[in-house]
Amino acid sequence: MTLHLSHDVGTWVAAALTMFVFSFLYKDNPLYKLAENLFVGVSAGYLMVQAYWTTIDSNLVRPLIQAFHGTGVHEELHGMFAAQQGDYRGWLLIPAVFGLLLFTRLIPKINWLSRLSLALIIGVYAGLKTTGFAQGDFVAQVQASVQPLWKAGDLGFTVSSILFTIGLITCLLFFFFSREHKGALGVASKTGVYFLMVGFGAGYGYTVMSRISLLIGRYQFLLDNWLGLR
Repeated sequence: MTLHLSHDVGTWVAAALTMFVFSFLYKDNPLYKLAENLFVGVSAGYLMVQAYWTTIDSNLVRPLIQAFHGTGVHEELHGMFAAQQGDYRGWLLIPAVFGLLLFTRLIPKINWLSRLSLALIIGVYAGLKTTGFAQGDFVAQVQASVQPLWKAGDLGFTVSSILFTIGLITCLLFFFFSREHKGALGVASKTGVYFLMVGFGAGYGYTVMSRISLLIGRYQFLLDNWLGLR
């Protein structure tokens, strides 16, 4: 095994920051705080810049500039519709004003104006996403739950379907609080608790494995890209 240290400055910086993060295993220290704050700050700055160029610039700034210069009219505005309605992009001034009102939270005397924008955002988002989430999550889960309990020649599918159905019904009964959990309902709800424990345990195990995979990736970076062990 030979050592071939990297000559890339970026690799050395990344390796140093990685070691700073690992130093938290010993105790909380200034080097770890530096890496943590740097990661949060760079991530926030990157997301802000990305949000501007991918959302604000393309959906607000450029359409407004084109609208006031009379250029770049969309194809759907051609013909009779354009003659009757005109260029709709000028109306983008309204969401622009509401967006600017969000920054009034930085001014104590008029920070109440930001509530108007927040109310509009929350209301519109809730109205638009309710049907989307219902179709994408609720209806899809109901459809996935409706499956045959038996398939000829496939014992594994049959056992899996029966266990799934029992777990689904008992888990739903566990959240039925209109009656006291006694008798048959108590037995069913307790069975649902076991299924929930298995489900939460599997989810937790998946989370731990994903974190371990990230740790392995950092070790591979240190050993291969930084130290160049061959």
